[in-house]
Amino acid sequence: MKTIAITGVLGYSGRYMAAEAARRGWRVVGLTNSAGRLANPAGYELRPMPWSSRENVLEGVDVLVNTYWVRFSYAGAGHAAFSHAEAVENTRQMIESARRAGVGRVIHTSITRPDAASPLPYFRGKAELEQVLAASGLPHSILRPAILFGETPAESILINNMAWSMRHLPAVATFGWGNYGLQPIHVQDFAELALDEAEQLAPHRIINAVGPECYTFRQLWGELARSMGLWRPVLPVPSAVGYMAARILGHLVGDVMLTREEIEGLSQGRLAVPGPTVGKRRLSQWLREHAATLGRAYASELARRK
Repeated sequence: MKTIAITGVLGYSGRYMAAEAARRGWRVVGLTNSAGRLANPAGYELRPMPWSSRENVLEGVDVLVNTYWVRFSYAGAGHAAFSHAEAVENTRQMIESARRAGVGRVIHTSITRPDAASPLPYFRGKAELEQVLAASGLPHSILRPAILFGETPAESILINNMAWSMRHLPAVATFGWGNYGLQPIHVQDFAELALDEAEQLAPHRIINAVGPECYTFRQLWGELARSMGLWRPVLPVPSAVGYMAARILGHLVGDVMLTREEIEGLSQGRLAVPGPTVGKRRLSQWLREHAATLGRAYASELARRK
């Protein structure tokens, strides 16, 4: 039986990947710094993240699946600080640990349209790590998703909180005219893709891991409204105004709703790509199935990191 190590096995996408790997007969090792804090109902063997251990926790691992990253840098009160720079360095160490351990393949989660020259640390950091992985000599697959949506609204932070805004505000907004695209992929489709790539023999692959439907930001508001049976005016506002509104709302709910960099990346059209799609599950169908509960409760990014 081959061994697969998966980061974030007690969290979001890593949990789906672990379940899919177990279904396919892999021995699953979970890499996490949340042992004892988050439940482990499947009883996976847990090891610390590679940068948190003096021992090489990837010894004996055939395939490493890396979902580790941070959505934004944060140094506020009440939560442990984290940053893109730290995430880049930690992932560098993980890749080096995989190389020293002789891991046979790495499945790495990147982002659509990474760019080493971008002023946006999310997209720049992802591009840097793609280069690190390529230079390591390890056989690998790089998966580039835009945004994920999951089995429950609470797992789908961006889409759930857009719905929450529709339920609580008299109007919603786009940054500019809202004609930039998004291609969400269901987390189960993403998990299946990762496990398909774990079984690949081709040395190096890059895949745009996007779903079958592409929406402009304005169209996504409309799809939400139809599925929920609500109507709200959608107002185009300057990005700076939208950011201030997101900051105020974030303060009220004790979270970071959106960052300036996320708004800029979205407005630049970095969450949609041309070409074939790999996801099968449609966001439109998912919205209809979850319309009754979508946006009923706010989904906090910071609460996940306590």
